[in-house]
Amino acid sequence: MGCPTCGVIAHSKGRRLVQLVDVPCFGRPVRLVWRKRTWRCREALCPTGSFTEQDDRVAAPRAKLSTRACWWAINQIRREHASVLGLARQLGCAWATLWTAIKPLLEAMAADESRFDGVERLGVDEHVWHHGSTRPVAQGGRGPKEFTGMSDLTPDQHGRPKTRLLDLVAGRSGKVYGDWLTTRGHSFRAGIKEATLDPFTGYKKAIDDHLDDAVAILDAFHVVKLGTTAVDEVRRRIQQQIHGHRGRKGDPLYGIRNILRAGAENLTEKQQARLHKAVLADPRHDEVYLAWQCAQQLRTAYATEDLAAGRRIAEHVLKTFPTCPIPEIKRLGKTLTRWREAFLAYWDTNRANNGPTEALNGLIELHRRIARGIPNPDHYRLRMLLIGGGLSHPHLI
Repeated sequence: MGCPTCGVIAHSKGRRLVQLVDVPCFGRPVRLVWRKRTWRCREALCPTGSFTEQDDRVAAPRAKLSTRACWWAINQIRREHASVLGLARQLGCAWATLWTAIKPLLEAMAADESRFDGVERLGVDEHVWHHGSTRPVAQGGRGPKEFTGMSDLTPDQHGRPKTRLLDLVAGRSGKVYGDWLTTRGHSFRAGIKEATLDPFTGYKKAIDDHLDDAVAILDAFHVVKLGTTAVDEVRRRIQQQIHGHRGRKGDPLYGIRNILRAGAENLTEKQQARLHKAVLADPRHDEVYLAWQCAQQLRTAYATEDLAAGRRIAEHVLKTFPTCPIPEIKRLGKTLTRWREAFLAYWDTNRANNGPTEALNGLIELHRRIARGIPNPDHYRLRMLLIGGGLSHPHLI
């Protein structure tokens, strides 16, 4: 064995036993015993003196877990949605021991810039990280309560989006998104052809400022939700005007509140009869019915299989909603007019939308519940990148 510092042939000092936490077997923790060779360099001027053999295939230097156990735990978190504490119990070690072992592996994967290559369709959305104090960490708080998440929605050869989480950044603003785009560099920004987003002007401004050649696309789900919200607002207003109070059991409009939120194509005959009966109960209910029909028209634009026909319906919505006598629908029409290009881009980009990003948010919510909350933002980012498919390695299943 040659000395790793000077190369002089070293002499054996024997062996020493090292116990490593290994992958559990048959429901029991396992310990791997490694009889490590120890060596002494006989060169008097060499600063090394003595050293011990190392093999990263078995374990990292001074590690308490074997390499096999580390990757087993990482795959359990990613594929089986396991908690770190639960895995630590199976391995027979402490939470800190396990996390200390796998954290460097996660950080190395997160630092690999090649994972940002090939992104052509970029999605962005925010989610709530915590509900505690938003004061800075130095003042005893936990900082921003929201994270902005960026995802890769580039279609594969079958036209399905890849859907992987690219990064998480603390905060929710156009500056946060813009700074992240700037950090990625010119080559990344130049490769983005489409950018999906929710109707938030901060993200739209960041896209306009940093992604010159990208087409901004307004998310279909949020547009339909705006229409449903407008119908709810009309119903509450008419309810107050007629009865002078919020909806109560027995009130016709209150009884069909859930029917008004559903699509017309999903209503049963019984539900349709209930809807018409409630509308005919008072002439003033016609305003609610008209608002519901407007919302259904918005849904039809997205549900129509033919893209050209769907775009024509959307253009008709933009033309008629701003002049509607119902104030809530008129306000919705003005909102869609402000977002006209991003709204119509849905039909120009073969139905590109931000839905997969919302699905990733669902995974994030699941793992935050599994972990009973993650107070450290760096740990939070690494965990969510792992389960969101943003990290890649040959050892990952």
